[in-house]
Amino acid sequence: MIRLEKVSAGIGRITILRDIDLEVNSGELVAVLGANGAGKTTLLRVASGIVPVAFGSIDFDGKPIAGTAAHSLARAGLVHVPQGRQIIPALSVAENLTIGALNLPDMTKAEIASKLEAEYTRFPVLRARSSIPGGSLSGGEQQMLAISRALMMRPKVLMLDEPSLGLAPQLVARIMMALADLSKSGIAILLVEQKLVALDIADRAYILKNGQIVHSGGAAQLKNDAAILSHYLS
Repeated sequence: MIRLEKVSAGIGRITILRDIDLEVNSGELVAVLGANGAGKTTLLRVASGIVPVAFGSIDFDGKPIAGTAAHSLARAGLVHVPQGRQIIPALSVAENLTIGALNLPDMTKAEIASKLEAEYTRFPVLRARSSIPGGSLSGGEQQMLAISRALMMRPKVLMLDEPSLGLAPQLVARIMMALADLSKSGIAILLVEQKLVALDIADRAYILKNGQIVHSGGAAQLKNDAAILSHYLS
């Protein structure tokens, strides 16, 4: 569903990513693990069209997308949940959920209502908090809101930047369970994480270090390889 081939990119004259080869298929959950400064956030920003590609190519849904505006990619189903959640604090939870979907030209009111109900079922706390400002939510509730807001956009590929950051273990487990269920529904998920809990739900994983993919393979196999994990994630 999304494929990066020999992608290099950076900010200004600073190269951050080098020769990245990565792909995620429909119904597959792929994790990218790396320590702080490995280039994980830049990887997602490049894939979603926020940072331009310097070299290489990116295909989404069988079509090249390098140079396509980020908002156009989001409307086409390449949806990015950034680090920091970036909800709109003054808007209610319900308004945050629908703000993106309302900008999809073919999204009907009936479909929005159906999707809203699905997200309230996925994360019941959002229903209970639907009328309060998004900025009043706890960190974990805001992360659920950010994920549900992205799902309202009909994603074909859902990309998430460290959704576990700053959350208690029980909330991390709940979010990871929701992501695992989503991949089974056919959505392609690219999950960037520092925490090894991502390997519990991923099909495959890549390890990113200093802007390069240094290892890739099945998530279960990688999880049991302590030598690789300690070497590349230290």
